[in-house]
Amino acid sequence: MEKGHRKKSHQVLQGKLSGIVSVTKSGKGFLLQENTDDIEIPAEWLGGALSGDLIEITRERKYGKKMGRVVKVLERKTEQFVGELVKKRDGTYLKPDDTRVYFDFRVEGALGGVVGDKVVAKVTSWEHLKETVEVDSVLGVAGKHETEMKAIVVARGFDSDFPKVVIDEAQSLYESRWTNEDLKSREDFRDTLTLTIDPKDAKDFDDAISLKKTEEGTYEVGVHIADVSFFVRPNTALDDEAYKRATSVYLVDRTIPMLPPQLSEDLCSLRPNEDRLTFSAVFTINEKNEVADRRFTRGVINSDKRLTYEDADRILKDPKEQFNDELSFLWKLASTLRTGRKKNGAIMFDVDEIRPTLDAHKQVVGFEKIIHTESHQLIEELMLLANREVATYGSQKLGKKSQLFVYRVHDKPKEERLDELISFLRAIGHSLSLNKQGVSVKDLNELFDTIKDTPEENLIRTATIRTMAKAIYTTKNIGHFGLAFPFYTHFTSPIRRYPDLIVHRTICKLLLGEELEVTPEEQEQRSLHASAREALAVEAERASVKFKQVEYFAKHIGEKREGVVSGITDWGIFIRDTESDADGMVRLATLTDDTYVHDRKKFAAVGSRTGATIRLGDPVSFTVEKVNLDERTIDFRLIK
Repeated sequence: MEKGHRKKSHQVLQGKLSGIVSVTKSGKGFLLQENTDDIEIPAEWLGGALSGDLIEITRERKYGKKMGRVVKVLERKTEQFVGELVKKRDGTYLKPDDTRVYFDFRVEGALGGVVGDKVVAKVTSWEHLKETVEVDSVLGVAGKHETEMKAIVVARGFDSDFPKVVIDEAQSLYESRWTNEDLKSREDFRDTLTLTIDPKDAKDFDDAISLKKTEEGTYEVGVHIADVSFFVRPNTALDDEAYKRATSVYLVDRTIPMLPPQLSEDLCSLRPNEDRLTFSAVFTINEKNEVADRRFTRGVINSDKRLTYEDADRILKDPKEQFNDELSFLWKLASTLRTGRKKNGAIMFDVDEIRPTLDAHKQVVGFEKIIHTESHQLIEELMLLANREVATYGSQKLGKKSQLFVYRVHDKPKEERLDELISFLRAIGHSLSLNKQGVSVKDLNELFDTIKDTPEENLIRTATIRTMAKAIYTTKNIGHFGLAFPFYTHFTSPIRRYPDLIVHRTICKLLLGEELEVTPEEQEQRSLHASAREALAVEAERASVKFKQVEYFAKHIGEKREGVVSGITDWGIFIRDTESDADGMVRLATLTDDTYVHDRKKFAAVGSRTGATIRLGDPVSFTVEKVNLDERTIDFRLIK
């Protein structure tokens, strides 16, 4: 659960404690605490409480230590579950997809489907050990691609379809669209060279960049963002639905958009050779390649060209290509900005992403490595610049103590998490030191340079990211640790993120000198909601990738592959497959050359007789042993 979403759990109720419970896949529970250690709840004392529920516990002694016992569930996180219909001796049950749910629900009433179907069901009784549900809708046959993608979305509270009232409202915007008067009130960038650079499969283009030489010999660089706030007005069905969703969701094979396609793929999308409304951040770049000034304005653009990242990289390498001069200038600016960020203490994570490639039948035919190329960095640096300067402007206008602006903040990592990272690094032959402020960003970046192109590179980068706090939305600014920005927000993607839309509306009011019609409490609640929805969207994306990884390995049983040891537990060794980035487990019991024991201090599995050691980060060869599609697990067998 993200920071900012835990309810206070140290409130004493007649000698009892109340709060949110987190349940692990192993069935163990924890009462989440704000400023002290979470309270462990053994599986047999959970009393039917599920992860996310608000519970009440007593403290009792068990296994030689004080633990929690659930005495009452005060509030359920959800009354709806997605799962498969399974047959048992005494009837039909729902087996929930969420592996943290440690019991099955008995199904009451008409099934609507058959055993083996995946369904959405609502709870009719929470009586412990007699929990029941009734089927609300049938998603399809369990294990089928379309069924599983629907299940991933529905289970996290997202909807692929928009309500009719929202679609009708979006359709009606074509009639009103914008008038000549609307355009006259805006700065006209239509004669300025403007480009979009996006992934090759992108459908929505919410940002464009422009370049113009001024009469003074300086340059103006424009970051033009789709003016969603012109179309999506407060207190409309469109706005209510966008707020509810709060984000677009990117699954392995589809996008569940925040806005209907009439807006996300057309009216708000900065398509080439068409007039489009924008909210623009314009930067004056002097002869020293420095940002000398900036301004914000509502504008109108007409994009000259839609480029993919691959197009932009090719153009940057060839002086004969059209737009080479312009992109080269922008790349030089981006490089300066990037160097400045690193010098100021930004962490340069730069993790390459590996995604499954699907054919027309939604089957995995390979895995694509998305490399952070020059064109990616060019766009990233300009977007970071716009986000930073918008946040700085908002803070200047409202005051640092105001809690009316929505920031994107990133806290420093906790000391105990850093200690774990340092121990992990030491165990695999790398070092990182701590100072009074925590970790030295300079040392971190030097570590990343050292491990570049080594087998353990992605493992270390991933471990470092997991050590960091989660970035969230809030009105309480503490800066952004990872980027080393004192002020930061999200302004550049209002088509797919609701907080960006809030920021657009806020900046518009500030530019006009108008009062904000919102309270700090309302703005903070919106921020918390957006952070929670973002976490669910990320969870859905990972779940969709995991499903396709497991499905892929089911067709490669017995195949020999290469990977890196990515984790070690008391019962097994996790290996990350190099090609797919999928994690599978080698159970210690399958290692027959010795009896291996988990040595926590060494982050290794050590042979009791021979002393043979398998460490985190070790490159290994293995074969694919078996998969479990329901549990989303892959078993490997180590080749010694």
